[in-house]
Amino acid sequence: MNYIFIKRFGILVASLCIWFIIHTTFVIIDGLNDELKPVDAAVVLGNKVEVNGQPSERLKARLDKSVELYKRGYFTFIIVSGGIGKEGFDEAKVMKSYLIDKGLPEDKIIEDNNGYNSYMTAQNTNKIMDQLDLDSIMVITQYFHVSRTKLAFRKMDIKEVYSAHAKVFEFRDVYSLIREFPAYYKYLLK
Repeated sequence: MNYIFIKRFGILVASLCIWFIIHTTFVIIDGLNDELKPVDAAVVLGNKVEVNGQPSERLKARLDKSVELYKRGYFTFIIVSGGIGKEGFDEAKVMKSYLIDKGLPEDKIIEDNNGYNSYMTAQNTNKIMDQLDLDSIMVITQYFHVSRTKLAFRKMDIKEVYSAHAKVFEFRDVYSLIREFPAYYKYLLK
């Protein structure tokens, strides 16, 4: 009896590991392959603001990618989405300020100050898109976060969702890839 349980448990664990590897491979490939198409707006997802009020390296990389693609004419508007982090800064305000400092026009940058997670960002963006009569977006975030973010936006019935990834890689990406596995299915079942 004990042998059968151990065998079934082993098969279950092996199956889960194989599914994790397949899923993670898909997430990496999807995240690293930018879908660059002309869209109405980019949505830059927030990230940590340092204690000195400056964007973290991850957040700078996301913002720099949006500057690059804006200057190449891929979108007209940039929605910066984030909340107030534990450091006490409003991510969206810091992001907007950074983009203005990089030469982007203030009137083309829209703040979403209630984007505390990817799902809330998708909900808020959907409302902004309705108000401005926009049809298509490009999400800009870290590569490991692209698949789940696109899923959240599609759950809001936004049909045209494209993506670009920030060009920054860190050792902590390993943790982030592991975290994305259950997080993706949590969003899928929402």
